[in-house]
Amino acid sequence: MNQKDPYLLTPGPLTTSATVKQAMLHDWGSWDDNFNGMTADVCRRLLAVAGGSDTHVCVPMQGSGTFAVEATLGTLIAPESLTLVLMNGAYGQRIGKILDTLGRAYIAIDKGDYHPPRGDEVAEVLAANPAIAQVVVVHCETSSGILNPIEEIAEACRQAGKRLIIDSMSAFGALPVNVAELPCAALVSSANKCFEGVPGFGFAIVDRALLAASAGQCHSLSLDLYEQWAYMEKTGQWRYTPPTHVVAAFLQAMKEHEAEGGVDGRLARYTRNRDRLVAGMRELGFRTLLVDEWLSPIITTFLSPQSPAFDFRRFYDAIKAHGFVIYPGKLTVADSFRVGCIGQLHDEQIDAVISAIAGACQELGLPLPVPAPADAPDDLKNA
Repeated sequence: MNQKDPYLLTPGPLTTSATVKQAMLHDWGSWDDNFNGMTADVCRRLLAVAGGSDTHVCVPMQGSGTFAVEATLGTLIAPESLTLVLMNGAYGQRIGKILDTLGRAYIAIDKGDYHPPRGDEVAEVLAANPAIAQVVVVHCETSSGILNPIEEIAEACRQAGKRLIIDSMSAFGALPVNVAELPCAALVSSANKCFEGVPGFGFAIVDRALLAASAGQCHSLSLDLYEQWAYMEKTGQWRYTPPTHVVAAFLQAMKEHEAEGGVDGRLARYTRNRDRLVAGMRELGFRTLLVDEWLSPIITTFLSPQSPAFDFRRFYDAIKAHGFVIYPGKLTVADSFRVGCIGQLHDEQIDAVISAIAGACQELGLPLPVPAPADAPDDLKNA
């Protein structure tokens, strides 16, 4: 790795290994058998991780993760269908915006920025609205770092006979999920998250029968997940120009994911990163937005200290000067910033970013421990 590059403590793109980068130093023809073999290998591996080899298919889609989410919603949700969207942050709200753009009707359970939607709430809304055909939820809402209770939401859907679609963009690969056992009609994720690849494509793992029944339903030519799948089944190729170098990097990343112990190994490292980060930040006086029960191992939101000396842009620049990039906040309830735990980060990097944050506080003239925030919601309680 070029040590001039800062470490990315973000929810993706993230810091990748030198070997993942090196995998992109070759060129492939988009119709070439070797490249098509890489695509097929990636899809087989993803289905195995998701527990869907016998029931689901994997369909990659060019573009960012949002492209894959829109492709999935636009393909699987019929124009006359009613959807329940579970929201507790920016990405749940984005799902609502996608459905608005597609002209698909939906009902929302909006829990604000820091509470999870619970299974009993979902069951109550499903019982009151029998026309709902599917529920859509974000697995890990990275605007706050909250980890939503997928299992109890899935159970509510199962009992009501409704389909479940999971946006697992920043969770799949580090948090266990079995699409056949939940059950889950579709799970969507991206190359540049917990598998530690680079940006360029997303993918949907979809119930085979549901996808087969969705022909002609999509609003878009290029985002038609059914047509992408049908073409790949027939030819082994992507319909339109594929991100060849990104696929090669992702295949290498998946091999490294497996070598680390798969989902269990990745989750163990990310959890250790989070615990080390949160403990160190709390020693500096920073408060987490969320109580410990809902802290994900993906990214953690910290409340900004209450001081006129704190300016996020100066704070960010000071930390970047020490070799680390963090994320601004994305909340409506309080000023905050976010620090990611995923990517090629280990104890050494976590300790170093805590030191960098302490140094940034000193540069801004903030006392340590930092002043507690005064603008957090009254019912926000931290451990």
